[in-house]
Amino acid sequence: MLGYILKRVLATIPVMVFVALFVFSLLYIAPGDPAAVIAGDQASPEDVEKIRKSLGLDRPFIARFAEWSGQILRGDLGRSIFTGLPVAELIAQRIEPTVSLMIVTLLLSVIVAIPIGVVAAWMSGTWLDRSFMGLAVLGFSIPVFVVGYLLAYVFALQLDWLPVQGYTPISKGFWPWLENLILPAIALGFVYIALIARITRATMLEVLSQDYVRTARAKGLAEGGVLFLHALKNAAVPIITVIGIGVALLIGGAVVTESVFAIPGLGRLTIDAIVRRDYPLIQGIVLMFSFVYVLVNLAVDLIYTLVDPRIRY
Repeated sequence: MLGYILKRVLATIPVMVFVALFVFSLLYIAPGDPAAVIAGDQASPEDVEKIRKSLGLDRPFIARFAEWSGQILRGDLGRSIFTGLPVAELIAQRIEPTVSLMIVTLLLSVIVAIPIGVVAAWMSGTWLDRSFMGLAVLGFSIPVFVVGYLLAYVFALQLDWLPVQGYTPISKGFWPWLENLILPAIALGFVYIALIARITRATMLEVLSQDYVRTARAKGLAEGGVLFLHALKNAAVPIITVIGIGVALLIGGAVVTESVFAIPGLGRLTIDAIVRRDYPLIQGIVLMFSFVYVLVNLAVDLIYTLVDPRIRY
């Protein structure tokens, strides 16, 4: 087991090197001259050259990449061009709202989607199954920002049940913190719930037709035990896979959701950085999100062995 974990951890190193190379290349593959774009139309050639030197564009690509990689390994993500503050500090200031939103969305999605998928498979072909899958199709079809605006209009503006925007740190109380995240989490999790529910249903349908499920029922086990202890356990690997893959949906959707609900997280910071062409900040955010996604996939690989000890790569 320890050898397998070590092998999977080592396998992430080439991935992160490739990601770092791509992130660093953003400066060089961006259309036009990044220094001139950042400086603006009214900038003098001296201003452009100053920005070019600050970005390291006047130096060879390999030498600059090696230096930048060394800074990354020391935890130095560079400095923002517009604020002059360290990129790591700017990310640290905005990370709590984004992490909170993603955790609440993930928990909500898993708690709602898996029972829906299990029940839909159990009641396959009935009106309940068709209703659940119809909602899943609807979840795939409606963009996140549309769901967000609808939720804000109904539950915040019309019913006045929940705040329409903003974020309250968890240090100021659990309910104020959660209250600001309910609507964004539902909006962000709508498509995620649909994805997990459909995969759960498809996998459960296959498992429920197996002989050991019929044997469990023949032994007189309660239907709930058959569904959630026997069938769901053996259907867990594809479900865990799609949960891990869906983290990319959360990362991408967080950018839109935070804009709709005015949450001061990394999503809004990303948009501001792109608008301002703040390349060091863009690089730092993309690198961090990529690192998180690689870690999530590593965690998924390790969870496989707990669910099914036969899995070894």
